Amino acid sequence: MAYNERHGGAYDRGSADSYYHRPFNPHYYLGATYSSERIEITEDMEEFEEYAAGFYQNEENGDYKQWD
Repeated sequence: MAYNERHGGAYDRGSADSYYHRPFNPHYYLGATYSSERIEITEDMEEFEEYAAGFYQNEENGDYKQWD
């Protein structure tokens, strides 16, 4: 399935949370990340699948931020 990967969207936020070792916390932004309204996602929302896909695909790829 193809997901909308726009910056601030549910897929983007899921992959970013995984990348930065943050916990699974479904959310997205209406516009740009951190400078627009944050929307909390519940399991019954369409965006839940997008957030989860971004998060777990990054987990599977093992692409994590390395702090040196």
